Amino acid sequence: MQSRPSTPPLARTPEEWATYAPSVGGRSFHGKQIFRWLHARGVLDASKMTDLPIAMREALASGGVAPAAEIVLERRSLDDTRKLLLRLGDGATIETVLIPGVSKRGGPSPAELDADASAAAEDEDEDAATLDVVRVTQCISTQVGCAMGCVFCASGVAGLKRHLGPDEIALQVLIGRARLEPHEQLRNVVYMGMGEPLHNYEATARSLRLLTHPDGIGLSSRRVTVSTSGLVPEIARLGEDFGGNIGLAISLHAADDETRTKLMPINKKYPLAVLMDALRAYPLPRRRRITIEYTLVAGQNDTSTEAKKLVKLLRGLPVKINLIPMNPIEASTLGPTDSGGVASFQKILIDAGYSCFVRKRRGDDVGAACGQLALLGAKPKVRRPVA
Repeated sequence: MQSRPSTPPLARTPEEWATYAPSVGGRSFHGKQIFRWLHARGVLDASKMTDLPIAMREALASGGVAPAAEIVLERRSLDDTRKLLLRLGDGATIETVLIPGVSKRGGPSPAELDADASAAAEDEDEDAATLDVVRVTQCISTQVGCAMGCVFCASGVAGLKRHLGPDEIALQVLIGRARLEPHEQLRNVVYMGMGEPLHNYEATARSLRLLTHPDGIGLSSRRVTVSTSGLVPEIARLGEDFGGNIGLAISLHAADDETRTKLMPINKKYPLAVLMDALRAYPLPRRRRITIEYTLVAGQNDTSTEAKKLVKLLRGLPVKINLIPMNPIEASTLGPTDSGGVASFQKILIDAGYSCFVRKRRGDDVGAACGQLALLGAKPKVRRPVA
């Protein structure tokens, strides 16, 4: 029998399964079948893979085909957003969020969908058969905790505990998809949960290949967005590895180095000039834009002067801007800009010619809104902007 490959079972591609299949009594063509059972059908019990030889099913079952995970808690918001708390095999906990839109028959415009769900897709072509389908965006995590230390985000309160494996990242989508209701359809996946996706680059990249593989879930790359606080070398690598086809969102949150460093320590390593050069070099396909995420924090980055700085900073870049009034977190004394200030900030950007949307709060009543995903049991040590 061949030695078991180091790649976890759920993280294997069809080609890797084809290589592995003979070691458990199968043939290479069984590789694609196993992958389809796992990713397209979401069947994680090898005994139920009925078109495989019985001996092969037994061998797969004995070794396990998916990492251990259980839903510890599911909280449903008044707006139907659902936050799932998952416990992994080593006891670590992560959170993932299902964000429903509405059916297209009476639904929002593509722009509103973008503001609500952070979807990167520009096309909204649907056929008549899907008019009553509720399209769901899933927000997934890539790390247990986070090392970036952004002062307005709960995910990094306890620091980084460990990276997730590509199988653990993909498993969130399989679990989330299984929780959908009959009228719902998974439409977008955004890497905007706990952790910095590009800090865990190898696992993030493999999970992207799994989720977009045509023999699996088959998500369009236009429907997947990776958000980053600005890890410049990995932004370049993502663009090269995926040809710019994966949506890119930048957590910017300030338009000058002094302010951004106070809010986001990563800016010390990759200041704005370096980050902007990386965005200009990102190989965007035609008609695609980079999403700029800008959390409005009262008294920190929300004045008309800051808005004008942002206009100047982004000039010439193909971007759309999501303004996010800060969602309250227990670990920070900071708070959101008031509605009037948000509207004034947005108007300056729109008048300058930018597509600019205000992210509606989704799931904030169950701690599922942007910046609120936290490590279970993390002590809410109060965090303040860096002096």
